[in-house]
Amino acid sequence: MQRYQHYINGKWGDASDGATLRSINPANEEEWAEVPAATEEDVNQAVAAAKRALFEGPWGKMTATQRGKMMRRLGELIAGEVDHLGDIETIDSGKLLKETRGQTGYVSDYYDYFAGLADKTEGATLPIDKPDMHVFTTREPIGVVAAVVPWNAQMFLTATKLGPALAAGNTVVLKASEEAPAPMFEFARLVDEAGFPPGVVNVITGYGEPCGRALTAHPDVARVAFTGGPETASRIIQNTSRNYAHVSLELGGKSPMVIFEDADLEGAVNGIIAGNFGASGQSCVAGSRVFIQEGVYEDVLAEVVKRAGRIQIGDPLGEDTQMGPLATRAQRDRIVAAVARSQEQGAELHYGGKPPARFRKGYYFEPTILGCPSQEIETVQNEMFGPVLSALKFRDENDAIAMANDTRFGLGAGVFTENLARAHRVSARIRSGILWVNTYRAISPIAPFGGFGHSGYGREAGMEALLDYTRTKTVWINTSSEPMANPFIMR
Repeated sequence: MQRYQHYINGKWGDASDGATLRSINPANEEEWAEVPAATEEDVNQAVAAAKRALFEGPWGKMTATQRGKMMRRLGELIAGEVDHLGDIETIDSGKLLKETRGQTGYVSDYYDYFAGLADKTEGATLPIDKPDMHVFTTREPIGVVAAVVPWNAQMFLTATKLGPALAAGNTVVLKASEEAPAPMFEFARLVDEAGFPPGVVNVITGYGEPCGRALTAHPDVARVAFTGGPETASRIIQNTSRNYAHVSLELGGKSPMVIFEDADLEGAVNGIIAGNFGASGQSCVAGSRVFIQEGVYEDVLAEVVKRAGRIQIGDPLGEDTQMGPLATRAQRDRIVAAVARSQEQGAELHYGGKPPARFRKGYYFEPTILGCPSQEIETVQNEMFGPVLSALKFRDENDAIAMANDTRFGLGAGVFTENLARAHRVSARIRSGILWVNTYRAISPIAPFGGFGHSGYGREAGMEALLDYTRTKTVWINTSSEPMANPFIMR
């Protein structure tokens, strides 16, 4: 049994009441790691440490360039431990080892990018309409940040929050998911090795009550960055009504993929496979509503079914495995029930729809393809967070756009067409925060990431994210040699 401790104020420790939680390997259903379950007292200690580090410790006195150098060091350490970090994340979450290693390797680029931006935030001198006044603005850290990350892409989603937060000069309390939290404590070890002052980055985990509630409602937390589900997001919004913290929410989606008759169908099918069965479908931008123009619907669907049948399901640590298990039993059971209800509603099962019989243990589920007569089908309406694709026909461009926008979500979207003018027209009219044309799931630290509607608000990555972790201060300096005028004498 691997045992971890919280990382608070540069020190390792157990929960104040000794409580723990166990992490389960989803490939074999065995408990493999034990971590502390944070109490409200633990949360208070972590926030207090972050506050001291910002306002009393050396972090708040560092130059932006010095902060950037420390962040680069962290990125280098992550790059040097890609294999180990990937192993831990795969064992803990069930994600493919090839994917966790690849994603972790790219994470170091995020820290390097934001390290470079640390000393690039600038204020402005204002051409003010008052005589003898020199007025300028500066950007200052927003304060203590509560970063709440889910289990499905922990290293990446931590980087998109910590990168801009640290570059802007803030301090952070990172709450790892109670599901598969182990990679975050391995990450904390690297934070310690990189030499960050005590309290700059604190790593804890625990259940929503009391840990999540106490952290997001804490009076000394100035900003909450959350990735997760809408139910938890609603509670966070209620919690921050007490501390007026700034909030950014990335809540997943029900992303449309639109395949036009003039598309390169090989590329379109590859996009559908990547957008739905990569990461076992456990991606916030999974393109699980696939709209195919009626002239090529049968051909595209048949090819997707053929490809799905060739996907190698197995141990996520295996080099030949192409799809691993889902992360939790509850998630698998929820998907099994949703697929069954969708069939009762009229969906036609073309492939999959059940756990593969050859696995006696593990939360495995087959890649699943449903042909749906309407968007009223449950798998079309709700985020599955698993390898479940719902395919629908459309007639023309206007029909496709209307169907794509018929959702409460708005995170990602994909459009496949060889017509450049159509690509521009359709991408302008689909309501989503990210839109890919003739590709899917591409990311970069340079490009902002976030959604519309029930997919949340705020952006991660890019300069826009960095500025979102700052407050603007306006400074007025009276340059006149005369004393300030008597306010009770009007002229």
